[in-house]
This record gives sequence, C-alpha cells and structure tokens, in this order.
Amino acid sequence: MQRIPEPELMTDDVQCHAYASADFGVSNQAFVDIVRERIPADATEVLDLGCGPGDVMIRLARACPSLKITAVDGSPAMIELAQQAIAECGLSMSISALQGYVPGLPLPVGHFDAVLSKDFLHHLPDPMVLWHEARRLIKPGGFICVMDLRRPDSPEAAQEIVQTVAANEAEVLKTDFYNSLLAAFTPEEIREQLKAAALNLDVTMSGDRHMMIKGYIP
Repeated sequence: MQRIPEPELMTDDVQCHAYASADFGVSNQAFVDIVRERIPADATEVLDLGCGPGDVMIRLARACPSLKITAVDGSPAMIELAQQAIAECGLSMSISALQGYVPGLPLPVGHFDAVLSKDFLHHLPDPMVLWHEARRLIKPGGFICVMDLRRPDSPEAAQEIVQTVAANEAEVLKTDFYNSLLAAFTPEEIREQLKAAALNLDVTMSGDRHMMIKGYIP
C-alpha cells in the first residue's frame, strides 16, 4: 500500500482536545521506559520534537527529575494544551513547551544530550527534516529515540487496527488514527531515510503497530 500523507499539524481545537483526552498511556509509557534505560547517565538537556499535548514529557520528567526538557510542537493549540498540562502537574521548572517548526528551530546547535520524538514522523510531508534536525541539535555521543506508527499492508488492515485499539474513542480521533496509519512509513522506508541522513540507528518493531528507531551519535 502506498503512503497517503495527512495534514502536518493538528490545529483544530476539537481535534486537539480529542487527541489530548485519548488514552495513549501504554505506548507513551513504553517509550518513556526505553528512554530511561538508554539515555546517557549524565544527560541533562532533552529535546522532544512533536510533543503534542505533553503526556510523554510529563511522564519522563516525573521519572527523571534531573532532566531539563524542551518540548516543541508546530500547533499553537497543542502547545497551549501542553503548557496547561505541565503547569497543572507542577513541572514548569522541568519542561519548557515551545511552538516551532522543523527544520530550523531557533535552538543551539549540538546542545542536547537526547533528541526524542513520538508519533510525529508520519505527520511530516518530508521525513528527512526530522532526521536532519535531530543530527543538527544533538551532542556527540547523544541519544536519538523516535517511536512512530508503521504502515499496515492495506486500508482494511488499518481500519481493523483502529477498531481494535480505539473503538471507544471519539469519531474525530478514530478518523485521525486511521489517516495516521495510512500516512506512516514502513521499516524499509525508515532505513532508507536513515541511510540518506547518515544516521546509524536501529529500527525495531514495537508492539502491533509501532516502530522504535534509536541509537547513539558518534
């Protein structure tokens, strides 16, 4: 099945609130657990690209209080939700949520000990901007960890995943989830992207619908 791109940003308030209210706890926690296991022991500065409503970074900040996290999303509506959630959790000293776009974020080159991203790659018309931005902003020896959906073999398979995973969610969320599955990449496509970006990262399966792309930068 060919990839069918979807809109890069969630900007509609109803859409953003549906996403923020959905239960992604299992996959979000799985991502955080892997980051905790693999992030350099002396890491302090972490960048999250495509942070959405902030749940992943809130979980990470609670698990690793010494980290200073910069969380970025292109959607003003998503950043507003993230900032609200961070403030409500009392984590404003640990997490800074910024509205911005890749590539070309106004952040210091080679500054971050880890660059993370969950469920953002499939939103990008050109996935290479994520890999180039990660390489630009990470320190030598830093850790990159990206978790994203993998594209099913057919629209029917995508619809089956939606019904299995999100049957009780709002219709707008189910539609977004279906479109995201069709917009996702395959492991082979990811490996070609990494080769083009000169990034030696591992690509492994994670559960029934995700891929994990991770590794260290020399």
